[in-house]
Amino acid sequence: MTAPTTPTAPAGAEGPLPIHGDAFSADPHATYDRLRARGPIVPVEIAPGVYGYLAVSYRAAVYLLRNTPARFAKDPAHWDALRKGEVPADSPARMMMQPRDNALWKDGPEHARLRRAITAGLARVDTHALVASVARIADSLIDAFAGAGEADLIAQYADPLPMLTVIEMFGCPPELGRRIVHSVSRLFDAGADAARANADLESACLELTRLRRERPGRDVTSHLSAAGLTDAEMVQTILLVIGAAAPPTSSHIGHGLRRVLTDPSFAGSVHDGVRPVSDALEEILWENPPIPNYCPLYALGRQQFEGVHLAPGYPILVSFAAANDDPALKVPPAARLGNRGHLGFSAGVHACPAPDLARLIAETALERVLDRLPGLDLAVPDGQLRNKPGTFLSGLTALPVMFHPDTRLAAIGR
Repeated sequence: MTAPTTPTAPAGAEGPLPIHGDAFSADPHATYDRLRARGPIVPVEIAPGVYGYLAVSYRAAVYLLRNTPARFAKDPAHWDALRKGEVPADSPARMMMQPRDNALWKDGPEHARLRRAITAGLARVDTHALVASVARIADSLIDAFAGAGEADLIAQYADPLPMLTVIEMFGCPPELGRRIVHSVSRLFDAGADAARANADLESACLELTRLRRERPGRDVTSHLSAAGLTDAEMVQTILLVIGAAAPPTSSHIGHGLRRVLTDPSFAGSVHDGVRPVSDALEEILWENPPIPNYCPLYALGRQQFEGVHLAPGYPILVSFAAANDDPALKVPPAARLGNRGHLGFSAGVHACPAPDLARLIAETALERVLDRLPGLDLAVPDGQLRNKPGTFLSGLTALPVMFHPDTRLAAIGR
């Protein structure tokens, strides 16, 4: 077998800018500005040695999403470098973009069939019961640190809460749930062990599938099974929905908490009910969407958009973060209240199938923290907060806070 050739970047007037690494993660919007100056869709390095395009204008993003699958396909079989064996097996981009038997990577009737199974399963979720479940899980997490007077609201609250909520929706036993939580977090971190995390996650999802086939219930997994999905489709669909629901919602909660604690337009007003937490969370979807860059697409033949020639065979990622921040969009912050024109939940046939469930989880999470922790404030200057490194997920590494300790729970905290 001959060694794979070195993958090449799509042609462009200038070399592709990386959308990975410490410099990018420290200030991704600076990179988006540089890219936008080159055009609406520009060549980038997605991961070391992995090349494609990135749509950085709002018009380009909407054009791509609304012309899928007529002009742009989701199926990674169109990815030349992957087909030729040029994408390293341990590349974090490969783990996030490789073919899978779920709706995200399918086109046409197969996509429609798999998406119907997801939407039907999620439509059966009782939203009143979901709010009660989130509140119960939130209180159990808060009880663990409320007596201490200080906490890291990322590690101790925002990260575990959505995952615990979602695996409960899927009828997942606690120990199996912990394995899924750990594997999903490692996969989205897009680190060196992404391939191992992917294998661990698939194994856990298969175990959950077999459990619910033997003992069906009223959970989402059982509804997916009843829709006639194969084991392979079940594994990848569970992986898709949990992966799409939990880590992004964790990031959304973290950034929402930061907003209400630091933005003068929210500080105080959320506590006294003048502004609902939903306002803060909706602004985050405009300014810092949890999934900043994703939705790989592939041109069906040579395509052109606003003078940019798009060669087939390369992944074209959509930058939801850059698109929302596009100066040409002309939606100032003051005009974003109640405006859901952002791409925080994508658009087109592959848009998020249940954005209202994600909103319910995030809103309930913020409300419980604000209700339970009097005197809540940052424990460090806002400028010291840092983003997690990563191309596909935007989140804070930590959110240290202080508050008035609950003396009834102080002994538990020790």
